[in-house]
Amino acid sequence: QVQLVESGGGLVQAGGSLRLSCATSGRTFSSLTMGWFRQAPGKEREFVAATRWSFGSTNYVDSVKGRFTISRDNAKNTVYLQMNSLKPEDKAVYYCAARYYGSNSDQLRDYEYWGQGTQVTVAS
Repeated sequence: QVQLVESGGGLVQAGGSLRLSCATSGRTFSSLTMGWFRQAPGKEREFVAATRWSFGSTNYVDSVKGRFTISRDNAKNTVYLQMNSLKPEDKAVYYCAARYYGSNSDQLRDYEYWGQGTQVTVAS
């Protein structure tokens, strides 16, 4: 089992920045592809970014490209999401997700483990 704990959410003004963290349990972090998803009120959960277990390749949804950066620290068993130039439409609960050895998929169904989420609110 893999446990995921997100942190770093909060309230920020439009144009501001936040860094989300997702700490994982266990000793197999380097084998995990890690993803960030988000869910706004009344909307479905959507893919934001992912980093693959091998080589750490990354991919992003178009709406965050150039503003968000996903990174991982295998020594700390932690994945990060640096969010810059935040917009009101980025407001959502952000979830960390993990899957073993898989590609950095943008599909919810491909991820086996999920965190509880952290709220991000962007004031206009």
